Amino acid sequence: MSGTSNFWIRWRVRVGYPVALVYLALARPRPLLIVIGAAIGIAGLAIRAWAAGHLRKHQMLAKGGPYAFTRNPLYFGSVILAAGFIVAAGSIWPGIVVAAYLALFYPTVMRREERELSAKYGEDFARYAAAVPLFWPTLRPLVANGSANEKFSGELYQRNREYQAAIGFVVGIAILWARMRWMP
Repeated sequence: MSGTSNFWIRWRVRVGYPVALVYLALARPRPLLIVIGAAIGIAGLAIRAWAAGHLRKHQMLAKGGPYAFTRNPLYFGSVILAAGFIVAAGSIWPGIVVAAYLALFYPTVMRREERELSAKYGEDFARYAAAVPLFWPTLRPLVANGSANEKFSGELYQRNREYQAAIGFVVGIAILWARMRWMP
């Protein structure tokens, strides 16, 4: 793993906190936009939850559920979630900040994870990667060994701590609502 790749992985979360503060400072939320943004965000959360319920980290290559449509459903769900927050912000400037953050970190992180999966799963990953797009979902899922039909596991959802994203989402929407009510 390269030093540059480590830098992006290490700083992804650290940079996220100041980005969130800038986002909040620039946000001009309004009730209807918060509701629309929350609805979009819930769709992103649902995608993330679906993915987390199929992900057995470091145990097997995930190819079922949403992984039959995109190799990165967690990141795809996060982008939909972020789009919800961009709409809820009620201003283009927070959207630019969030989009720049995602564009800066996500491609590098996805490439790093691709290298790790390729090293770990070899030809199995190569076949999977050839059949399933990196980010934007396909309308035709991969159906290999019944992978598209694998069942969602609530236990995996819990083990992967995906509920933290839901908690963060609720807190974020509440902060936006408070921002709208008590700040100019």
